[in-house]
Amino acid sequence: MRRPSVFLAAALLVGVLAVPASAADGDEEFTIKDPRITESSGLAASRQHPGIYWTHNDSDDGAYLYAVDSATGETVATVTMTGVGSPRDVEAISIGPGNQIYVGDIGDNLGGTWPHVWIYRLPEPKELRDQTIRATQYVVKYSDGARDAESLVVHPKTGRVYIVDKNEKGGHLYEGPADLSPSGTNVFRPVAAVPDLEATDATLSPDGEHLVVRSYFGAIAYDWNGGEIKRKERLGVPFLGQGESVTYTADGMKLMYGAEGADSPVEPQDAPGADGSDSPSGNGGSAASDGGTGGDGLTGNLKTGAIAAAAALVVLFGLRRLRRRD
Repeated sequence: MRRPSVFLAAALLVGVLAVPASAADGDEEFTIKDPRITESSGLAASRQHPGIYWTHNDSDDGAYLYAVDSATGETVATVTMTGVGSPRDVEAISIGPGNQIYVGDIGDNLGGTWPHVWIYRLPEPKELRDQTIRATQYVVKYSDGARDAESLVVHPKTGRVYIVDKNEKGGHLYEGPADLSPSGTNVFRPVAAVPDLEATDATLSPDGEHLVVRSYFGAIAYDWNGGEIKRKERLGVPFLGQGESVTYTADGMKLMYGAEGADSPVEPQDAPGADGSDSPSGNGGSAASDGGTGGDGLTGNLKTGAIAAAAALVVLFGLRRLRRRD
């Protein structure tokens, strides 16, 4: 009568170990399946809805934001923004204090000639369903003239907004006013160089201590250092096609990289320092080739399989002992 109990325990043990611990954390690879999303240009991990990522199309779509469930890749809510006119070139999205969503209509398809660009702010909905939300619109100019940009971050503690401009030779981190004004012009000023990279997106860690700026084929990690950023290392990124987006996961342990295109993939990489080291993502080569291996040379899935196999062996060994006792 003891054998069924042993078999049941074995099945439960192996089943538990076979489920990745992070399955519900929103840090696994997924594909954006919504046929409406063909130019995903920004990505932001929700803080109040675990596993949900907000994204948007580049241009020629409208004032829409999409909440994508990373467990399925399906869109679970579409938000229509009002009070913002007709978006021109939406390139970035970030979540600030108080679960406020900031949307960067900061691209310039005319090569940096528009006299101003816009930022939109709206509360992240508490309920994920299709709905219309009124947003606040802010007019943005740069102190040193018009430019193209695709990267916007909001400091998670101060709420201050920053933009990184896009330049083949490298750009700058621009700092906005301490408080954005909805009635006047908000002048952003350069505070630090971001060289060696054509920035397509950026993200701040949830604790506000680390900045990652990505390009089409690579990324650079910085210590935030109160806005006086200090370069730490070059990061490898997975090759996904036209690499346009990056966001920290809600827990800050992973970086999620996305790309434009229909059925676009989103893939994770360890965030700098997430495993206790300073260089978890390699020395600048493509991270796609290493399969996300850890220090023991096993990927997360292989580790799970190895543990499950070991557990199964332990159970089988116990069964043999029981048979001998019978």
